[in-house]
Amino acid sequence: MSVTLDIRLKRANKVYHEGETVSGVIVLSCKEAMQHHGISLSMEGIVNLQLSSKSVGVFEAFYNSVKPIPLISSNIEVAKAGKIPGGKTEIPFEFPLHTKGNKVLYETYHGVFVNIQYTLRCDMKRSLLAKDLSRNCEFIVHSLPQKAKPVSAPVDFTITPDTLQNIRERSSLPKFLIRGHLDATNCEISRPLTGEVMVEKSDVPIKSMELQLVRVETCGCAEGYARDSTEIQNIQIAEGDVCHGLSIPIYMIFPRLFTCPTLETTNFKVEFEINVVVVLHDDHLITENFPLKLCRT
Repeated sequence: MSVTLDIRLKRANKVYHEGETVSGVIVLSCKEAMQHHGISLSMEGIVNLQLSSKSVGVFEAFYNSVKPIPLISSNIEVAKAGKIPGGKTEIPFEFPLHTKGNKVLYETYHGVFVNIQYTLRCDMKRSLLAKDLSRNCEFIVHSLPQKAKPVSAPVDFTITPDTLQNIRERSSLPKFLIRGHLDATNCEISRPLTGEVMVEKSDVPIKSMELQLVRVETCGCAEGYARDSTEIQNIQIAEGDVCHGLSIPIYMIFPRLFTCPTLETTNFKVEFEINVVVVLHDDHLITENFPLKLCRT
């Protein structure tokens, strides 16, 4: 006998804040009446931490610090053992989004070494001959907006051979002068990152100009920390040898789920950086790095 189980939330965007109620319906569809041994629904919020391969084995203390961190956990019985009629059955549910004690509901974030996720799971128990059914549904938690708006001041930058770091043979570098600015490095996560960049002069042709958004994830404890940087997205803002003296706009939207407000806790940190990358014709990379502070207002 075929039966389908689904969880549908009332909000189409699945976004909730702490203190709100997560509500929706459990949808059961079957052709004929069906016996079951109870339907339950559980809600769980958890932070999963993972060590990069370079950190494993370095600090024994890490193994205790990277255990999953529970944020919220509750369970309700939706229906007692009984019979479901044939056709489509909808069972409404409500879950208050409240934490116990002094725990904080961090914003949903899907990273490489840090993962913050909130899920609903519905389980329907059936007889031994029939397989139990279960269904998972992720919902998104946004942190409560800050009352004070971030202080946003433009950040000017100038890139020349003399400003570059980690250069072995500076004398062999071609001459170039690149100026620009970012409108702010304290950014509102729902607004784009904006600015301008201009090539004033360059002895060699430019191949490409790119914006690279990087997440810096730190896991660990007092004994030591593992800090890893990974790229989230890369946007090309210019291709080929651009006109000198022409302002090129910088515009980047922060991707949903892969970014969150800058977060710092005892066991982990999530930070963000932006790289302005200029690729010369001989594939030399010139990179200017800016730390970003993201917030929700």
